[in-house]
Amino acid sequence: MHITIINDSSDANASGRQLTRAGVLAKGASLAFIGVPAFSDIAAAGNLVDAIDAAMGEPAAILVNVAPRHTDAARKERNGTPFCYFFVGGTLVVASVEGYTLSLAKKVGALEGTTLHLMDVARVAEDLNAKGMLSAREAQWLHETQFRSYEFTPRLAALMLEGYEPPSHELPLESIPDAPAAVWWIDNFGNIKTTLLPEEVDFTPGETLETSLGSLPCYGQLAEVPPGEAACVKGSSGYGDRRFLEVVVQGERAAALLNASIGQEVTVSRRNGPH
Repeated sequence: MHITIINDSSDANASGRQLTRAGVLAKGASLAFIGVPAFSDIAAAGNLVDAIDAAMGEPAAILVNVAPRHTDAARKERNGTPFCYFFVGGTLVVASVEGYTLSLAKKVGALEGTTLHLMDVARVAEDLNAKGMLSAREAQWLHETQFRSYEFTPRLAALMLEGYEPPSHELPLESIPDAPAAVWWIDNFGNIKTTLLPEEVDFTPGETLETSLGSLPCYGQLAEVPPGEAACVKGSSGYGDRRFLEVVVQGERAAALLNASIGQEVTVSRRNGPH
């Protein structure tokens, strides 16, 4: 069994506590942690797609929480945005639902054929207490804690992997907002991962896209891009045969040269002829 945690509480203290708690509760599980920038639901969205793709529908769990409490939507809730769960094959996903966290999974089709189950943390805590899985004091703390990625999601996932079904109701797929055209990640090489799919911009190797990041020749593979040239390629991130476009500069850091950042809008105005 493997558990991946995607979270914006990602300093050494926060990530270490989450990994320890998940490992203790789901005994024998291998663990991975992906830290994203604070409040960056679009970064969480892309990393969720990649984690689902990596899991290949095998028995695993992915825990995602980017849930700021300062937004209008979050302030309407008792303790931040609610969570949902769903399965992609045998892979359990427990995720916060605010913002764009689930938008890219929707876009690439990872949510097709599954049911999104919306949960109320307090109700789940009450159910666990009623079933003798938590004491009344533990149940109260479960829904009052400010660190739900530490107290709630790993405990819920461990119990669900053993067969527990939390109280929930269906969350319509249509309620998940469409993802914006934007940068969702910058990798350690400085490559810019976008939310754009090739078919959305008529990506064609040999032609040039006019974008808000500049004129970008399209190449079939990174290896084909000449040294020092900024270009657009189909990246490795995505799900199934739907892979996101990346902006690269061969041998250099595209993000630094093009002044790109996570969350930045990316527009494509037109396609030009052969480069």
